[in-house]
Amino acid sequence: MTALRKWLFAGLLVLVPLIVTLWVLDWVVGTLDQTLNILPTSWRPDAWLGVHVPGLGVLFALVIVLSIGALASNIIGNKLVHWWHALLHRIPVVRSIYSGVKQVSDTLFSEKGNAFRKALLVQWPHEGMWTIAFLTGSPQGDLLDQLQARPGTPEDEFLSVYVPTTPNPTGGYFVLLRARDCVELAMSVDEALTYIVSMGVIVPGGPRNPKIKLAADAESQP
Repeated sequence: MTALRKWLFAGLLVLVPLIVTLWVLDWVVGTLDQTLNILPTSWRPDAWLGVHVPGLGVLFALVIVLSIGALASNIIGNKLVHWWHALLHRIPVVRSIYSGVKQVSDTLFSEKGNAFRKALLVQWPHEGMWTIAFLTGSPQGDLLDQLQARPGTPEDEFLSVYVPTTPNPTGGYFVLLRARDCVELAMSVDEALTYIVSMGVIVPGGPRNPKIKLAADAESQP
């Protein structure tokens, strides 16, 4: 039974990451293949090839993104983009949704963006308990004035910090912390994300099976 249990877990360690990876790839490819539906039926690859080839939608979507990027990079395209943004900002409901999404996308995909550029060590959710967080920026304007008006924080510098959950880092908490309460880590953002997703199993720069010494173990030793 011990050997069977060992083989079972060994097999799961091999198959589960592979199955999840294939499932995600299948979902991504299947979703991007839907972009071919914007073409007329006679223009679609399925019509003139006579067979469905998975992945052609990925290439088609890549061509669309590159074409839009090339168009938006020149003077005429840039003016059209500004005109489009101004038009969407005039629509009451769409304006709120579009502007919020655009600010997030500008921060994440812009070459000058600073989102998730640094991994931090912060005390969360209370003092004495530590977790990994990511620096997203710093508060400004009235928000900073209100923070510095709190007792004991007149000259403190504050940071905007995102505290992710594990094993799904896409959910988390946005908090404002004093800079002196945050410790910048030497690990990269990718290493920090791997550490979070693995729930602390994969330690960046550490041994594969680190020795863990608990308080009960220490008390049992003479």
